[in-house]
Amino acid sequence: MTSVLLLRLAGPLQAWGSAARFARRTTENAPTKSGVLGLLAAAQGRERDADLADLAALRFGVRIDQPGTRIRDFHTAHHADSGKAMPLSERFYLADAVFVAGVEGDSALIGQLHDAVQAPAFLPYLGRRSCPPAAPLDLGVHRDKGLLQALREVTWQAGDWHREEVGSHVALDILVDCPPGEQPHATIRDTPLSFDPRHRRYALRGLLTTQVTPPEEGPGRPRPPHHDPTAALRTT
Repeated sequence: MTSVLLLRLAGPLQAWGSAARFARRTTENAPTKSGVLGLLAAAQGRERDADLADLAALRFGVRIDQPGTRIRDFHTAHHADSGKAMPLSERFYLADAVFVAGVEGDSALIGQLHDAVQAPAFLPYLGRRSCPPAAPLDLGVHRDKGLLQALREVTWQAGDWHREEVGSHVALDILVDCPPGEQPHATIRDTPLSFDPRHRRYALRGLLTTQVTPPEEGPGRPRPPHHDPTAALRTT
């Protein structure tokens, strides 16, 4: 039996790189499978060199509820030991974006991931450590529908200002893993095989794209209280 876990990914900044190299760190227009599975692995407390086969086998999809704005930042750093200045790097982010990401798989594993999201072992972040979420991630487990149906039916998660700006009946883009045997619309190398910093490895996956006009109101669009993801790090 399979289930779907949905996550609301919203924050001041997000960065979902799939081909970042050297001094130029780019971001995709939507969360990557490696980034979201990395978030879930961290929530479970998995080590960087842990086996990822069960997570990589999950079907992944994302809906772009609020595209955000791409911004560029110049980043400086110094070597921790020598204090020597490191090369200037160019980093790109998505500002004020909102996404609904989902994973579909065995109900037992989905249940474990849901528990981990509600009480994460490590602080979750949206692609980079400098990008904490602005609100709780959890949009619940859906046991009576598949991934694509769940992404189609969840309430529009965009902020009120964006909803007023673009109006109703907007068409939202959905990107989901291409099932075996079907022709993908695009491919991306973002299926994680290993997060080991000594040798990170990723595999290609196929994508299918579609659009949906989501319900504007109803269950699934949280109005969370004040949320500070770093509160647990401070001492009184």
